[in-house]
Amino acid sequence: MKKYLLVFTLFLLSASFSFAQSAAEQEIKKISMDKWQWMADKDIAKLTPLFHPQAKFVHMSGTWTTARELEIIETGSIWYKKADVKDTAIEIVGNTAVVWNRITLTANVRGSDVVTEFTVTEVYQKEGSDWKMLALTFSSVRDTHELEK
Repeated sequence: MKKYLLVFTLFLLSASFSFAQSAAEQEIKKISMDKWQWMADKDIAKLTPLFHPQAKFVHMSGTWTTARELEIIETGSIWYKKADVKDTAIEIVGNTAVVWNRITLTANVRGSDVVTEFTVTEVYQKEGSDWKMLALTFSSVRDTHELEK
């Protein structure tokens, strides 16, 4: 009987641990999806607390700081009109989350609409009860590219 009780207890602990991981992954996925909408809406008020002040943003045309990324979004010099997220993979290690989104991005760049396939890598760090984005990197890929999970 003690053996069954021990197995049952271990099962409950592993199930609750798995649920906690799933909850954290769901939380970070929601943040990532919200971020795409906030970028499309040019909602600097919501993006500013999400982006860590020391974050870096890597695009096809350069790498810049949080302040520059917010300026680009606010002025619309790059308008992230729509990110069609095809697939997402998330890994959380301690207080760090890495999100890979395979997207088709429709953006207005220098006055012209462009549609590009990307795998976007996002790195978040948990600070207190908030997740802060540390890095956002766009990697141009073929539309057949798949995320390995």
